[in-house]
Amino acid sequence: MKEFTLPVWVAAAAKSAMNILIGNEVEDIVEINLPNQKDSISVPISSSSLLEQGKRSLAICHCESGLSLDITRGLEIWAYVQLIKSNSECKSSTQSGFPKWLDFHGGHGVGKFELSGEPCTSKFARELLCTNLFPLLPNGYSIRLEIVLPHGKDRALKTSNKAFGIVDGLSLIGTQAEVQISASPDQLKNCKEILQNKCQESGFDGSLTFVIGENGMDLARQYGLPVNQIVKTGNWLGPLLVAAAENGVKKLLLFGYHGKLVKLSGGVFHTHHHLADGRLETLTSLAVKEDISFDLIKLINKSTSVENALIALELNHRKEVALIWGRMAQEIEIKSKSYVNRYLSSSMEIGSVLFDRKRQIRWAGFEGLKQINSLGLILKA
Repeated sequence: MKEFTLPVWVAAAAKSAMNILIGNEVEDIVEINLPNQKDSISVPISSSSLLEQGKRSLAICHCESGLSLDITRGLEIWAYVQLIKSNSECKSSTQSGFPKWLDFHGGHGVGKFELSGEPCTSKFARELLCTNLFPLLPNGYSIRLEIVLPHGKDRALKTSNKAFGIVDGLSLIGTQAEVQISASPDQLKNCKEILQNKCQESGFDGSLTFVIGENGMDLARQYGLPVNQIVKTGNWLGPLLVAAAENGVKKLLLFGYHGKLVKLSGGVFHTHHHLADGRLETLTSLAVKEDISFDLIKLINKSTSVENALIALELNHRKEVALIWGRMAQEIEIKSKSYVNRYLSSSMEIGSVLFDRKRQIRWAGFEGLKQINSLGLILKA
């Protein structure tokens, strides 16, 4: 069996609950149809049952990503489904992106945006649910779906979700069905192929944007960066920088969370935390270069994470924060260009733009500032 991302398991639990609610047979395996694809995938279900004399149903499954160090491995998923007559009062969905017939609720353990309180779901996750639930919907009804991740809140404490403004649980933001291992050679090969294909498309103007992971991809789309220019890199940034230059990229934008891209400013070009870290040490070094006071440097060095260091400094030292993170963005551009030119002579312009835990663009290097200005994006003061 192939391993799948969290949205697939959520959709499987929801479909199983829907099947039993409308009278279909209980099955141990659910066939999940993928958006815009002819093939389906088989996903195992742990259990399912009718509730409240058949008015509601519940299905349970356990996420298996196939990665021994993945935070969602073995995660228990509950899907509650209820049919609501369309002519009765039915609140609209709590999150834009879902159709009116699907009233989606993120229950306990599902991550929510801190500012709006809405559940954090990707376009792929929403399309996956719609693709599999709509064919089962009886005429004259809508679906109320609640997803619960009993251990989601605890597991989210081990992620960077809060840094992206997502609280109370795990986000459902996968962009594809099958798991990709961001630190594996296969992932690097896939990314190179995607990059090459984009560079060969008609209308390619020489500009690309690199984002790391699902959060970076999601935010880049929200900010309106050209979708046809976005490449999700995973952690293989060094080799992909070189591949971009080899494929004729003229302007490259590195767009990501400061807690991840800080590694580049320290010369680390494979960013998976199991391979190398050194983020606080790098941040301390940047503070020294900006002649920050020794007391603040000690504060940084004692912090438990880059994010905590930022929070502590921003309380009373906003000027110093601007200096340190501005230097970080500039060093990312310098170190990245140096990395590329270590392997080939290239005039490719590399810009860096960093966003904070509230998912707001905050800092940019000189080249990054030029590139986002050309796109009409504005840095938050």
